[in-house]
Amino acid sequence: MAATGRGAEDEGSGARVRVAREARGVSLRGLAGLIGVSPATLSQIEKGRTRLSVSRLDDIAEALNTTAARILEGAEPSPAQATLSAVRHAVRAKAGSAADWRVYGPLGLDPVLSAALEEFLEVGYHGATVRDIASRAGMSVSGMYHYHASKQQMLISILDHTMTDLLARARAARGEGRDPVERFAALIENLALFHTNRRELGFVGASEMRSLDSANRDRIAGRRIAQQRLIDHEVEQAVLSGRFRTDHPHEAARAVVTMCTALSTWWRPGGPYGPEQIAQQYVRFALDLMTSPGPASADRPTPAMPDPGESR
Repeated sequence: MAATGRGAEDEGSGARVRVAREARGVSLRGLAGLIGVSPATLSQIEKGRTRLSVSRLDDIAEALNTTAARILEGAEPSPAQATLSAVRHAVRAKAGSAADWRVYGPLGLDPVLSAALEEFLEVGYHGATVRDIASRAGMSVSGMYHYHASKQQMLISILDHTMTDLLARARAARGEGRDPVERFAALIENLALFHTNRRELGFVGASEMRSLDSANRDRIAGRRIAQQRLIDHEVEQAVLSGRFRTDHPHEAARAVVTMCTALSTWWRPGGPYGPEQIAQQYVRFALDLMTSPGPASADRPTPAMPDPGESR
């Protein structure tokens, strides 16, 4: 008997994921590693036994160097595209993502999410309408709903994409350090590079957390806290080893993260400093803060700072 309802939809979507993966010469295990799931989970997705969420589909599309729309439409890559994707995958598998965490290419968002991002940047989440997003994407409203069921889903997909990229780069950057100070410096460099090269994503992330519903806000907040914890840990280890002398390591770690994430609100291409120069400056600022003990007045209690994922 033919499958019906949600099962049929998941089976069809999963089968298209498998077709796209195989067309690009990527193994099941290789793709699972790129999107952060187990091979068993990805196998269940491809067989239609596990629901394929929009955010997971976006992660798969990014890893395969395609778009969610092309996967769902069953659009095959050209031989040249398939070869290029296979080469990129082979390089990643051999060298790991640490080799390219400083390198930024296209965003890799599908047409609807690209249009939604532009609308959110121009008029804000609440000012954007589904009709305007569809028009900007060159699609009908009904056609757009086939890929993204609501404006809220578009926003959470964009923020999920943001945090997936940022965290993957952060872990790769941390992996290059030989001690806590080097790992801390690499993590700060990564934050500064991300919030200049991906300033559009950073700006929407900073300004639209308040627009998420409660469950989605908690989800993104959790991923932001994970990013903060990476830096907190290296600061704590550097203080224990005597390399950092700040009297308030927890607050100092929050301060340097906030300093970096604020870049997306003011930095613009074409200014006096490019992303690489800004990143090196910010690493120096952060190290200066960590290696300089505070004044005597610093012994006074310091108010607790909010978690980075909390709504502003």
